[in-house]
Amino acid sequence: MKRRGLVRAILLTLAVCASVAPAQRSKKDSVTIKGIVLGADGKPVSAAAVTCQSSAGIKPRAVHTDSKGHYLITGLKEDSYDIRASANGAYSDWERNIPLRKGQTKEIALRLLNGNTALSGNLPAKQKQ
Repeated sequence: MKRRGLVRAILLTLAVCASVAPAQRSKKDSVTIKGIVLGADGKPVSAAAVTCQSSAGIKPRAVHTDSKGHYLITGLKEDSYDIRASANGAYSDWERNIPLRKGQTKEIALRLLNGNTALSGNLPAKQKQ
């Protein structure tokens, strides 16, 4: 009877250790992108949407900035990423092909362009000839 209890205790300990180990590994192997979103005026923008996706366009993720314009994207896999911010009809340029390796944290500031900027590359109607 004592032997059975001891075996159960050992198996339970092994199960707990096995469930904790992958979580520790995943933090060590994951990558993080953090930074700040600034408006065209250079001031931090709260509640801005920050979109991040692998450079191949796989698995986009979106977060929002806090009251001081800071954002944090965690749990990403090692890859190259594209990132962009938007708020109130204004967008930042895409920051493209940002290489991130296991365990790395990259800090990226994003600046929103004026909401009237033509993002498609087309000239506004008044300037067309």
